[in-house]
Amino acid sequence: MVSRRKPADRRISRAGRSGASGRFGGTRILLADESDIVRKGLRQILADPLPDAAYSEASDPGEIIRMVGEGEWDLVILGASLPGRGGIEVLKDIRKLRPALPVLVVSIYNGELFAIRALRAGASGYVPRQTTSEDIVNAVRKILAGGQFVTASLAERLAREINSGTETVPHERLSDREFHVFLMLAAGFTVKQVAGRLHLSPQTVSTHRARILEKMTMETNADFVRYAVQHRLLDDCYGPAGA
Repeated sequence: MVSRRKPADRRISRAGRSGASGRFGGTRILLADESDIVRKGLRQILADPLPDAAYSEASDPGEIIRMVGEGEWDLVILGASLPGRGGIEVLKDIRKLRPALPVLVVSIYNGELFAIRALRAGASGYVPRQTTSEDIVNAVRKILAGGQFVTASLAERLAREINSGTETVPHERLSDREFHVFLMLAAGFTVKQVAGRLHLSPQTVSTHRARILEKMTMETNADFVRYAVQHRLLDDCYGPAGA
C-alpha cells in the first residue's frame, strides 16, 4: 500500500491510467540518474509494458539515498555515473540501507569491467545505456519477477572473465572511484577535466591519482596509458583505438 504521507510521494506520477491492470500493476520504480533526458527516456520505454507503474525521480546521490530511505520501492533504476559519486558507490549505500531492494544499473559503459563491479556490489542487473529498449524492458520484468539480468552478449563475456582463472590484476585493487579516475586519465583527460566531469575538486582527483600510482606501482600518466592499452581497458568506454 502506498503511504501518501511520505515526502517522496510528491514526485510520483503514473505512467498510464490508474485503472490499468497487469502483472506488475502498482509497481513503484525510482529512476535515479543525473540526466533528465535519460529519466524521461526510461519512462517512455516502460510506459506500455508497465502501464500502471508509478515513477519517482532523483538526480543526485543525496536525493537518491534520501528517497530510498523514505519511500517503499519495488525497483531502483540507477545510472552508473552520478555527480560527485559513482553509481556503484551509491549502490553500496543502497545495499546497506535496503539490502533486499532490487537495483538495475544502467551504464554508459558496454563491457564487463563495470558490470562485474556493479554485480559484486549487489546489483540485480546491468545494462549498457546503448542497449535496446527491449533489453531494458526484459531486465525490468525479470528483476521484478525476482530474477537477475545481464544482456546475452555481456553474459558470455562475464562467463569468460569468471572462468579465466587468472590472478587478481593491478586495476582490480582500485576502488570504484579510483578505477573511474584511472580510466579517464588513461584516456587522456587532464586532472581538471576529470574533476569537471565527475563533479570533484582538482585536489580530490590529484589525491585519487596519487593512490592509483601507489596501488599499481606506477610513476606517470604514461604508465596508465600503456597499461590500459595492454589490457584493452579503454575499448569498453571509448571504443577500440582508431575506431
